[in-house]
Amino acid sequence: MKVKDVMNPNVVFCKPDDTIREAAKVLKVNNISGAPVLEGRKLVGIVSEADLLKLLVMPEKGNLWLPSPFEVIEVPIRELLSWEDTKKMLSDVGSTKVEEMMTKDVRTISSEASVEEASELMIRHRINRLPVMENNHVVGIVTRGDIIEGLAKL
Repeated sequence: MKVKDVMNPNVVFCKPDDTIREAAKVLKVNNISGAPVLEGRKLVGIVSEADLLKLLVMPEKGNLWLPSPFEVIEVPIRELLSWEDTKKMLSDVGSTKVEEMMTKDVRTISSEASVEEASELMIRHRINRLPVMENNHVVGIVTRGDIIEGLAKL
């Protein structure tokens, strides 16, 4: 079975100058966990829920900045962040451009490749989706779920 037999040819994508707010909306509305980032017809990156979640990490703490219920009760929030810092961080995250946080080293696959090759790439690189390429253009996307669904039809 080939990738072209299981891929989704209707690719939902984001643009590099989209904001994180816009990208999150695209993922939510289309019920997907990631999307290629296209500049014109050129693939320049991929954005996923994992990329979006990375924006919630405080570099100096190395943890998610959202406090647990225990921390809210035991530690005053102002010791973690001032209210103004918290509001600024929330607004900054939403206005960040996709190009600033997308994964730029994108693994791709040919539509003529086997689903075994696609599966191996996904497992080896711990990724959930591969843009499908023909003549340097995205012609589809294949996810782990697409492969499983294709195998179930055999």
